[in-house]
Amino acid sequence: QLQLVESGGGLVQPGGSLRLSCAASGFTLEYYVIGWYRQAPGKQRELVAGITSDGTTNYADSVKGRFTISRTNAKNTMYLQMISLKPEDTAVYYCNARYRGVNEYVYWGQGTQVTVSS
Repeated sequence: QLQLVESGGGLVQPGGSLRLSCAASGFTLEYYVIGWYRQAPGKQRELVAGITSDGTTNYADSVKGRFTISRTNAKNTMYLQMISLKPEDTAVYYCNARYRGVNEYVYWGQGTQVTVSS
């Protein structure tokens, strides 16, 4: 089955840390452009962090210096390490993998809730 399965969300206090994981099955994540998105209530889904086809990482201004995206090819898994979390980081986080060749393949994780609150 071709899918992305997320884990690692939860409730954390401001200033705390979380690591989100996203495991791919049925395809090789190494060959895909990957990213983490988030959607807060009443807002559009936004790109938080990504890794392009040439390995370049990019981040939304709001998370630069606090979030780190990475990938472990041996585990076919991508991660989002989040530190110094703020209440405004509260959202549902989604991982995404996209491949563009003759055909385009796009996969989304099921979403995981991150709540930053005291």
